Amino acid sequence: MPVHPLVAAVVARMRRLLRRLEDDGDPARYFLGTYLRTTEAVGEALAAGRFEDPSWVAAWDVDFAGLYLDALETRRGAPAAVAAPWRLAFGADPGLRPEAHVLLGMNAHINYDLPQSLIAMIGPGDFASPAVLDRRRRDHERIDEVLAARVGAEDVALQRAGGRRTAVDRLLAPVNRTASRVFLRESRRKVWLNTAALHRARTEGATAYAARLADLEAASANRVADLLRPGPVLVRLAVHGFGVTVG
Repeated sequence: MPVHPLVAAVVARMRRLLRRLEDDGDPARYFLGTYLRTTEAVGEALAAGRFEDPSWVAAWDVDFAGLYLDALETRRGAPAAVAAPWRLAFGADPGLRPEAHVLLGMNAHINYDLPQSLIAMIGPGDFASPAVLDRRRRDHERIDEVLAARVGAEDVALQRAGGRRTAVDRLLAPVNRTASRVFLRESRRKVWLNTAALHRARTEGATAYAARLADLEAASANRVADLLRPGPVLVRLAVHGFGVTVG
């Protein structure tokens, strides 16, 4: 099936960056590799007609990816200019398991970048139309189906990339895959709430929006920091959730 040209362009950019990260032995390659494969899966879903508004989904997918890719490239020359959630994720111990680097990248990208991308792609006029807003929400939720379908394959890909599996890890793999799907659904629900909060702030003016975005950055950074603490990550996720919320 032909891939949407916008998605094909961002996939090409990801591949170029991934080659550089692999050459450098940069642990950021683990999340980017996962994200590349997920973006390819979204492109296939678009080609298969799984979304109500494929043109909007393609543009949104590219805008969303661009926030992460821009942060990834910015940190090479100006690491201090990268937002706090990404500074923490990029600065994690290189010796962490590949799965941990992927979890940190997913957390920063979904919690911090996704509401910003949705705000950029859902204008005030769309928020004023219940029919359009519902269509956007449904397509947003359909992305969950694409992500959930990738969980098992990504687990295998990370093992091949160097993920370390103990006997207990192998025993718990089905549980962890189920938990991953639950956490993704929970975080996406919170993302939609945060998008609405950013929209309300947007209607109040630039100062209000900047303040609310700063709240989102702080909350997202705190969640990444929580994931970096020693101890059982799944337990903390079960207690605190994967996502964050701002008022």
